[in-house]
Amino acid sequence: MSFLFGSRSSKTFKPKKNIPEGTHQYDLMKHAAATLGSGNLRLAVMLPEGEDLNEWVAVNTVDFFNQINMLYGTITEFCTEESCSIMSAGPKYEYHWADGHTVKKPIKCSAPKYIDYLMTWVQDQLDDETLFPSKIGVPFPKNFLSIAKTILKRLFRVYAHIYHQHFSEVVQLGEEAHLNTSFKHFIFFVQEFNLIDRRELAPLQELIDKLTAKDCR
Repeated sequence: MSFLFGSRSSKTFKPKKNIPEGTHQYDLMKHAAATLGSGNLRLAVMLPEGEDLNEWVAVNTVDFFNQINMLYGTITEFCTEESCSIMSAGPKYEYHWADGHTVKKPIKCSAPKYIDYLMTWVQDQLDDETLFPSKIGVPFPKNFLSIAKTILKRLFRVYAHIYHQHFSEVVQLGEEAHLNTSFKHFIFFVQEFNLIDRRELAPLQELIDKLTAKDCR
């Protein structure tokens, strides 16, 4: 939700994906913004009563794409071919890019290139009306949740890279509260609907335990 971000972080890395006004998804997005504003993230991620799970996951996936887009946009000048020649999340985790269509065999590439491929790929998925229908009455594909899981799994890698390689720059910019809130919201959401395998979350597991433990007291 853009209200989380100060004016400095209005720099968007890729074009922002908008949900059309007047649609049911737009109303759901407004509902999500209102519950987020209450500050209770556990409550904000729950499926609103009587709503369709696919639609709720779709609206939130678009929102997370926009949030990560903005967060990464604030540190692109620090994430370069030279400083981040491999896409990693600490020394133990390296990511290679493949989309299954144009790039079938995973390729090793720099973090900025990987994230560019990833965000372009996500945007293409979000813009595909057969995958993310915005019109009322158009059904979601039967495998929608598995599509959303792949998108969210890949978006997680951008958070993981930012935390492991660029956290000091995020702190310098005064953006760490935004990053932490956005990531915590993301984690509560994927945990609520079991959308990312635990092993995929391993690069940030300590941080996840810390952020979620605060809410369990």
